[in-house]
Amino acid sequence: MALVETHALILHAFPYGDTSRILRLLTPELGLRSVIAKGARNPRSRFGGILEPFTEGVALFNLREGRDLFTLSGFTLVRPRQGIGRDFAAFAGGSLIAELALRTGTEEPNVELYSAVTSALDVLAEPRGQPAIEGLAAIWRIVSILGFQPEMTACVRCGRSFEPGEPSRFDVEAGGAVCRSCRPTGRILDATTREQVVRMTKGGGSPGEPILLGLHGALLHSFLSAHLTPDRPLRSLALFLEQLR
Repeated sequence: MALVETHALILHAFPYGDTSRILRLLTPELGLRSVIAKGARNPRSRFGGILEPFTEGVALFNLREGRDLFTLSGFTLVRPRQGIGRDFAAFAGGSLIAELALRTGTEEPNVELYSAVTSALDVLAEPRGQPAIEGLAAIWRIVSILGFQPEMTACVRCGRSFEPGEPSRFDVEAGGAVCRSCRPTGRILDATTREQVVRMTKGGGSPGEPILLGLHGALLHSFLSAHLTPDRPLRSLALFLEQLR
């Protein structure tokens, strides 16, 4: 048994018994972990009601080999991010980001993923632009970090690089854009939208120019469903897509 102290982001929290809560934490060094906060629902709890989704802090718990639920000994608040709950689009984006991390996270260290998720939630807590677009950019970046970046610079079938301004189509099963010679029919994917997706996957933030929200939403929906969550849909995806319409 080892007592560990680590930065932790609360992705999900739910009641357990009469007074406790179980938390799903994302950490940079220990990946995804589950802890029980005993007595957290008690009005006089030492946790003080801060154990809510999107909250980031320093968690203290005993890590025991062979177990998958650990007892939370302490949690020092770093960022509450209460602003996410005050904007519906920000809440939808934050919920999808948290659920995506929950569904794809492992116990392996992933500092880059932790940084991307917490940075995205910081932006949504105090959005500089449109929260839905900020969320879209963050989700594409997280998808890329998880190893599922769509190919948008060359045809996924023949390998030919697209010319500047050349429209294409999208092959969700193959994982990216396809030239019109390889796929003569289907919805057109314009060059600007392709470039915007590339920028977002590389961490460039939300596009400065106007974007086709419906097209971006359709691309995200089809890609996540095919490559990251093929067996069980993300519950928060539909809520987020409504913000892009």
